[in-house]
Amino acid sequence: MAIVLDNITYTYGVGTPFEKTALKGISVTIENGEFLGIIGHTGSGKSTFMKTILGLISPIEGTIEHDESFNAREIGYLAQQTQVQKDFPSSVEEVVLSGFVGHLGHRWFYNKKEKELAKEYMAKTGVNKLAKHCYRDLSGGQQQRTLLARALCAADKMILLDEPAAGLDPDAMQYMYDLISKLNKEGMTIVMITHDVPAVVQYANRIVRFMDGKV
Repeated sequence: MAIVLDNITYTYGVGTPFEKTALKGISVTIENGEFLGIIGHTGSGKSTFMKTILGLISPIEGTIEHDESFNAREIGYLAQQTQVQKDFPSSVEEVVLSGFVGHLGHRWFYNKKEKELAKEYMAKTGVNKLAKHCYRDLSGGQQQRTLLARALCAADKMILLDEPAAGLDPDAMQYMYDLISKLNKEGMTIVMITHDVPAVVQYANRIVRFMDGKV
């Protein structure tokens, strides 16, 4: 296993009139090398679940255990984009390299190995020829593949994806799913939130459905 979440409960706005329990006793094990699909209606707890895995929020009840060889800081994350992010005025190469920020420590600059890995991941996601292009000038599919390359820079064994193909045209969507599937076959653990049920049925080897904060 990579991660075991046991009886996880999380509540927003505790003690306020807006208090809402988003996760209610969730228990899920994520296996090394699997492709786990997460489905459910809006507000069912999917994104909160993913934030818990990333350590962005801490559950008020329950435990999270990682495999001894698993470094939780090296999880890649591709979130849903906001309009501000789509207009980001940096080059593709700069966006991809920023995936290494969490590895820099006290360094100010990316080292040779990181730059070489960034080139490798840009080639793997098909954006290497766009390295010097401005990110905001790319198509939606090119932007998503750039962000996937960035997530690979942060990742060692696992990537979390939140609606990675949302808003893409059919060809770009297919390209993205095929790319994610290829990464999984090469050994990367994939956890993907999506409303695209046919796609998750085709590509995932296990599906977890969320409903009102429960699995």
